Amino acid sequence: MVTKSITSAIVGISSCMVEAEVDVINSLPSFIIVGLPDNAINEARERVRSAIKNSCYSFPRGRVIVNLAPADIKKEGTNFDLPIAVGILKEEGVIENEDEFNSTAFIGELSLDGKIRGVNGILPLVSGLLNTHIKNVIVPNVNAKEAALVKGLNIFGAETLVDVVNHFTGTPLEKVTVNIDAYLTENYINDTYGYDFKDVKGQQKAKKALEIAAAGGHNILMSGSPGSGKTMMAKCFASILPPLELEEALELTKIYSICGLLPSDEPLVTKRPFRAVHHTASPNGIIGGGGNPKPGEITLAHRGVLFLDEMVEFPRNVLEVLRQPLEDGEIVISRAKTSVKYPSKFILIGAMNPCPCGFLGDKEKQCTCSEFQIQRYRSRLSGPLLDRIDLQIEVPRLSAEELVNAGNNAESSEEIRKRVVKARKIQIERYKNEGILTNSELTPALVKKYCKTDDEAKQLLKLSSEKYRLSGRKYDRLLKLARTVADLNNSDIIKSEHVMSALQFRGVNEG
Repeated sequence: MVTKSITSAIVGISSCMVEAEVDVINSLPSFIIVGLPDNAINEARERVRSAIKNSCYSFPRGRVIVNLAPADIKKEGTNFDLPIAVGILKEEGVIENEDEFNSTAFIGELSLDGKIRGVNGILPLVSGLLNTHIKNVIVPNVNAKEAALVKGLNIFGAETLVDVVNHFTGTPLEKVTVNIDAYLTENYINDTYGYDFKDVKGQQKAKKALEIAAAGGHNILMSGSPGSGKTMMAKCFASILPPLELEEALELTKIYSICGLLPSDEPLVTKRPFRAVHHTASPNGIIGGGGNPKPGEITLAHRGVLFLDEMVEFPRNVLEVLRQPLEDGEIVISRAKTSVKYPSKFILIGAMNPCPCGFLGDKEKQCTCSEFQIQRYRSRLSGPLLDRIDLQIEVPRLSAEELVNAGNNAESSEEIRKRVVKARKIQIERYKNEGILTNSELTPALVKKYCKTDDEAKQLLKLSSEKYRLSGRKYDRLLKLARTVADLNNSDIIKSEHVMSALQFRGVNEG
């Protein structure tokens, strides 16, 4: 008789249900696992054998065959140890509660002494069991709070294999619950950041541009001489971003859980990510990849920030791979045997010098670069990539007077954040039936629907299109930017002053 225990396998940032079919045949002793397992799963044979014996249960003497179905999906990781072990024990008659066993899924890695170790990707693994016949899920104790983020399933944390067996034989495990809303609220209140805009001297135009970028989720490029404050303002940017919505927090938690970057004492990601990437990063490091594809920096920056300091120093091929994710908000990684899709809706912040020496247009130092050098330097950023960056601003060097006196009355990040949060709430309410959260995610059809202008703004847009020879993409991005400025000013209609404000932030490298 074949025994089936239920578990799940990671596919991208989601998962699918897997049945661990166990059959014991009266033959020469052996232990075989089939169903496209990787090396970690094949090594489970020794972990499972030792865990069962060291938990004072007998291991079958015959031929043990385990099939992980469906067999056409590649399985990887150590989370299959527990379902294989309980399947063998069920086949041996140690577990007899048929109904409860069939409605329970098992996830966990086994140590040789029978203890259950934590695994990566618990949240997506458990989420994949929703809308199935499964009602209960047994996971490692260290992963129980993360698993409990999934509503609609009963989550139980187990310390050892013996605890799991006892759960079915008279000593049930304790159900684990988590108050997600309270957890998000508490962490939002306790949020602290190392950088604050009140410490940035001057640069009012750049600060306003960053506020607009945060409010609408727009990409921004800052160009200025060394020491003008580009990097510091980029680091301050995280402090004005709005708190994560529940949907965003769960999506981010799935990503970080799969990558093993989720702290064991923090089951939910509560802060928007800020990923600062060095210019030596490879294309695979940026977009993800590998034989069994894993998320890259653009996915780890999902719903947060990807910061490219000295952006023009990145290789051209690395920058060009950003074009499709910036447009679509996702990246599809295709391999010979598999294809996975990862989300990548991030805010790109780029910082660069205006020329190789860094002093083009500087009031204090003279530029020593030739026209050819400047042109070659700037050409590292292609037109199609710049098309996808909504705000392009110059960050000039501060004068001696500004350095000494500026900053005393500067706005704090907390004050700016209040305006950003208010604008984001307007957008969330407006797009609640559209499946998007910010103005930057508007499709051309939604731009027509939600970016309504008055007659004066329409005439200004027409004149701007003729003067700057705007492409269709540039025109839509200008409208989306104006929509964000209007939201910050609590206006339902885009007016001429909102369009003017949007136009002034399209200055760097604008054709």
